[in-house]
Amino acid sequence: MQEELFTSGRNIPNIDPSLQIWHWPISVYLFLGGLAAGLLFFAGLITVLGKDKQYPTSVKFASIVSPIALTLGLLALFYDLTHKLYFWRLYTTIRIESPMSWGAWVLLIITPISFLWVLSYYSELFPKWKLNYKWFINLEEFLQKNRKNMALVLIPLSVVLGIYTGILLSAFNARPLWNNAILGPLFLTSGLSTGAATIILLAKSAKERHLFSKIDLVLIIIELGLIVHMLMGMYAGSEVQLEAMQLLVGGEFTLMFFGFVIILGLIVPAIMETIEIMGFKVPVAVPAILILIGGLVFRFVMVEAGQITRYLY
Repeated sequence: MQEELFTSGRNIPNIDPSLQIWHWPISVYLFLGGLAAGLLFFAGLITVLGKDKQYPTSVKFASIVSPIALTLGLLALFYDLTHKLYFWRLYTTIRIESPMSWGAWVLLIITPISFLWVLSYYSELFPKWKLNYKWFINLEEFLQKNRKNMALVLIPLSVVLGIYTGILLSAFNARPLWNNAILGPLFLTSGLSTGAATIILLAKSAKERHLFSKIDLVLIIIELGLIVHMLMGMYAGSEVQLEAMQLLVGGEFTLMFFGFVIILGLIVPAIMETIEIMGFKVPVAVPAILILIGGLVFRFVMVEAGQITRYLY
């Protein structure tokens, strides 16, 4: 007979409540939502600044990824739902204090706009597949005339979407790793960075790659600063926050967090982009792909590690 001595009534495995219900679909959804937010933000910003002819990839070619990413992200979210037939209840009310309500309504608005944005470039994107229906031609012309208006709507919506992917986690007060105000700006910056990396990956002109390499380098520096700020904030916090930080620094997620996110996902691409900006030849696909992988791994680490942390004191 095996005897066990419980020194705490709050940490009994399989008895004390724990959160282990968010798995890979949520991480994928957060990554794709942030990526779409970044792409739509740059598409809107470049259009509003009147630079859409100079930087066609950001407004035209890369924007094809946005509705695809949003659709796949929503499918992953729908797959993760326990009661799938009742998702529509999110749209029976608006709760200002609920990040999930904000996200549901923003996605409801930004997803169709992302499709309409691509549709406004249909003749340029798919010249061989022209649709000669009058209603379609009129719709495309209408969208082209109102492209700047769509851009003005997309910029704030994409910012809200990018921040929401982080606030969705930080709203869980019972999870010390998530419960900090840095996650919103951090996830937004990461989403913008993955968006810039996608544009670099798809850009055909050296001028556009050079511009977004500079933008991405700035975003990486900001992201590193926010990560340091997050870790230092937890280091100066209570015992549970110290334990949460130790999962990322010296714990089971250290290799994934520092190896794949910090080093391979941020520092190495920053060095390569700096070398490229200085005029040396660098395979631009390498830092762009590393940033995308790092952004995805970052979501997995935060979702999985955050569910382990809890208040026991």
